[in-house]
Amino acid sequence: MNRAALLVLADGRFPAGGHAHSGGAEPAVAAGRIRDAESLEDFCRGRLHTAGLVAAALAAAAAAGHDPLALDTAADTRTPVAALRDTARKLGRQMMRAARATWPSAELDALAAARPRGAHQPVVLGVAARSAGLEPLDAAYAALYETVSGPATATVRLLSLDPFDATAVLARLVPELDRVAATATATARRVAEEGVDVLPAASAPLLDISAQHHTTRPARLFAS
Repeated sequence: MNRAALLVLADGRFPAGGHAHSGGAEPAVAAGRIRDAESLEDFCRGRLHTAGLVAAALAAAAAAGHDPLALDTAADTRTPVAALRDTARKLGRQMMRAARATWPSAELDALAAARPRGAHQPVVLGVAARSAGLEPLDAAYAALYETVSGPATATVRLLSLDPFDATAVLARLVPELDRVAATATATARRVAEEGVDVLPAASAPLLDISAQHHTTRPARLFAS
């Protein structure tokens, strides 16, 4: 195992396209649901336990070597809104480009060939982690960190929030992130015997609705 690869994979400068997406923070700011560090923390906590849990479990299962095409279908069924499915596949396509250049592998090549328009980003992330010699728990952590760091970074730009305050939000969420990562990884281990239906399907309807509405906004800073 090459644990240092996790630093590369989770680095915000890894060219996987995440900088163009706010993780739902931009529509939340526009609606007044994120106003300051306190409300940002509430928003990130909600994402962590819903979209984050789902993404982490998918990534952990892919890193464990489970069928990425079955996982991609499972991701589709857990993403009811077209806007978020499109975003997940666009990010997956960009992640695939970066991962194949960084950690070339037959598994990444096979997934890219099977899903030329892009697989869901958490699935690609998990296969990339596996190609980098990382464990399922590492993939879960990378998925969860992206789930909360994306909105935090975007809010700094959207509200001119003090970056020290945004980073403090992430630090306060660390104990919960640890617990969700452990839960997601434990669930991923059950896929071998119980199939992909065992993976979590936590929902966040307001995030779904906001994401769909965001696509119609005439002016926006982030793609999602």
